[in-house]
Order: sequence, then structure tokens, then C-alpha cells
Amino acid sequence: MASRQAAAHPMTVFSHKPHHHDHDAEHFVEQVVRASRERGLRLTPLRREVLELVAASEKPAKAYDLLDRLRERHGNAAPPTVYRALDFLLQHGFIHKLESVNAYVHCPHPAQSHQVPFLICDKCDSAVEVCDGRVAELITAQADALGFTPQDQTLEVHGVCKDCRES
Repeated sequence: MASRQAAAHPMTVFSHKPHHHDHDAEHFVEQVVRASRERGLRLTPLRREVLELVAASEKPAKAYDLLDRLRERHGNAAPPTVYRALDFLLQHGFIHKLESVNAYVHCPHPAQSHQVPFLICDKCDSAVEVCDGRVAELITAQADALGFTPQDQTLEVHGVCKDCRES
């Protein structure tokens, strides 16, 4: 869904230097609240709660894990409710879905529309968003050269992170 959004808005180009993002869930949620307000979006209490759970997760969060956490708090959460909240958050670029592991991560740049690749560790399940606009630009240029109109873009590279490799 993020790709549909990217097609509608100019792509944001990020630094060419790889970097890690600080994981401050509270600050991230406030950025999303602000972006939602600026865009006139309705961030309902349930959508916000799902967002907070994804943001607080140290690893990519699976939908049924989110559902279990919601049930601990409310007891009556149902799968369609969680999926609708996730769809809203995806559609507006606040989270990303890692297709290969069927899990969700927060987007460190919730106010900007972009497509990014991920590096996913197969040992610890960590995922790092690679904020380098050159990757998306290269794919777009190749698609244009071939007369191809992309509808969706998913680039996930699996391997072993530095921490796991060193341990």
C-alpha cells in the first residue's frame, strides 16, 4: 500500500550514508499524531494503540502478536480490527510491512512518503530500514527504461547482522 502512496507523492530522497535510527517509540508516536493532524487523518484510539505496539516492539511485529497484546488489555480484540488498523497505518506510510516475514515495523520517517529496502537478520529477526534514496531511484530508472509501470516495490535482503555475526 505504501507504493500507491509513493506513486501519488514525490519520493523523498534520503542521505546516501547508511545509518541507524534511535528507537524512541514515544517520540515516533507523537510524530505520527502530528502528521495525522496535518493531513486531516483520523488516528483513532485503536489505531494509535496498534501503532504504539508496533513502535515499542524491538523486532518486527506479527499481526497475531499484536492481537494477543491487545487482548491482554481489552479482552475482545478481533483479527479484522487489528488488520484494519494496520492497513490504515500502512496506507499512510506510518509503518512498513516486511512481506518475507509477514511482520510490521515502524517507519522512522512517518511524515515523508518513500520506498526503502530492509536488511533483515535471520538469526535475531531485527530489521533495518536502509534510508538511501539511490536504491529506489535506480529501480525507478530501470523500470522507466523498460517501459514498466511499478505498482508495488518490496526489497528485503536477508542475512546476518553484525551483532549476531560477532556473537
